[in-house]
Amino acid sequence: MTIVLGIETSCDETGVGIVAGGVLLGDALATSMDEHARFGGVVPEIAARAHLHAITPMVEHALDQAGIGFADIDAVAATAGPGLATAVQVGLAAGKAYALSLGVPLYGVHHLAGHAAVDILEHGPLPARCVALIVSGGHTSLLLIGDLARDPVVHLGDTVDDAAGEAFDKVARLLGLPYPGGPVIDRVARDGDPNAIAFPRPMTGPHDAPYRFSFSGLKTAVARWVEQHTDQPLPVADVAASFQEAVADTLTRKALAACRDHQADTLLLVGGVAANSRVRGLAEERCAAAGIRLRVPSPRLCTDNGAMIAAVGDLLVRADVSPDRLDLGPDPSAVLRGALLHGPRDRRQPAGARGTFA
Repeated sequence: MTIVLGIETSCDETGVGIVAGGVLLGDALATSMDEHARFGGVVPEIAARAHLHAITPMVEHALDQAGIGFADIDAVAATAGPGLATAVQVGLAAGKAYALSLGVPLYGVHHLAGHAAVDILEHGPLPARCVALIVSGGHTSLLLIGDLARDPVVHLGDTVDDAAGEAFDKVARLLGLPYPGGPVIDRVARDGDPNAIAFPRPMTGPHDAPYRFSFSGLKTAVARWVEQHTDQPLPVADVAASFQEAVADTLTRKALAACRDHQADTLLLVGGVAANSRVRGLAEERCAAAGIRLRVPSPRLCTDNGAMIAAVGDLLVRADVSPDRLDLGPDPSAVLRGALLHGPRDRRQPAGARGTFA
């Protein structure tokens, strides 16, 4: 059975995972989040330097957890985009170095494909067809997915401005809450009333694009409400709960519509915001009522990690997809077209053609 080493460094987590045959053998994660918190957001240069320090110890820790050595690695997968340019470069360069030194193939994979693939490690192979809602700090997308290793990914709709996770961070700042905003708003909202304030549900009108998202206006609505109530103690818990409810309602409403419209009986909910308790809870309620199967990873696998990249590499190896060349460059703004950075590749592609290992 082929053993794949996966490396993820797209933002502020240095993740390493080891997967074989759809089974997670070991993983390790280091974060530089505390170093960014005092700036209120991720600083790319700090993230890149943290990856440089953490990558080797994390690889060694994952190998120890899996009970294997470097000689047992059969392939390497590394995030090649999208993400912070310098951060992605660190992980991809490390992946190339390990692939070259071990004499094994390299796969430069798309970060968002990793979020879709990670659920396989907990719930088994994906169905032949499903709708995926990928929602994180930098991305909010509705996708139609088939065979993730071989088929193109179809974009049903993406965010036109702020991603949902970005909106959480900005609203947390408005409320005087610390970075990162997602976990703290989730926690504070438990003591609030989600119906206290009628915040808008963006792009849900009859003439709006049915699968596209926009959260900038929602963030602005929260800011205006806060500005209008500065003469009294701010009900932080109620504002947080009402904002969170608007996000969860919008996300799940559009996701369920996509499942109905495209005859998909499975919704895959992934990405960092999928760890949010209200988003998960409302998705469960609405999927159960609609007879749609919900697949969502455990919270620790929703955020960026190395296991998800190893899971993509494992799919590609088992599908006999030709690997990448070692001169593959990172693409910080890569559009998701398939598991590989540049989209699907025919497994019968001859040696020396685009993207093959050399």
